[in-house]
Amino acid sequence: MKSKILMAFIILALYSCQNKDKKDEKSIIKTIAEDTLSKTAAGTADVSEAPQKDDKIVELIRKELQVLLKKDLPAMTREDRFFYYEAFDLNNDKKDEYFVGFSNPYFCGSGGCSGYILNNDGSLINKFTVTDFPIFVSTSSSDKFYDLIFETGGKFHLIKMKNGKYPSNPSVQEVLKGEIPKESTKVLDIQGKKLEKYSF
Repeated sequence: MKSKILMAFIILALYSCQNKDKKDEKSIIKTIAEDTLSKTAAGTADVSEAPQKDDKIVELIRKELQVLLKKDLPAMTREDRFFYYEAFDLNNDKKDEYFVGFSNPYFCGSGGCSGYILNNDGSLINKFTVTDFPIFVSTSSSDKFYDLIFETGGKFHLIKMKNGKYPSNPSVQEVLKGEIPKESTKVLDIQGKKLEKYSF
């Protein structure tokens, strides 16, 4: 009889330990979930690894590329039809302009690559050719737009806005004297940054 009572106590003790473990496990999961939710709601959750993308901007760029490259599209392969973009407010009007670049043989050759700068509404500001990425946005400005620094042929060229356009061929523009200013911002750093690639 004593052995039966002892056995019942052992079973009861084991059962209560298992339940306690399950409760502790549920409690830990609940705490982690609540912590993550509160951080997300407060805006303090670490989402630095999450790719930032705005589908409206991507669609805007896609539509404009369909127009700009209408004659080219039949000759392009599926692999040619990808672009990268980066936003930057070039004229301090609180609206971003979009740098659009490519990294495939259709758009790139021995002299560099071509690309576009688009307005916030998707319309074309500029087409550019023979450039190596990244492009640098300087702190100086011309015609209310920041000056740009393009690398082409191993030299850096200063590109200034004139009459609402940047020159399309940076290789024939003024060679930058001295170093790129440290305050300059890199855009379209296709090789160095993990920029998302989009089809069009």
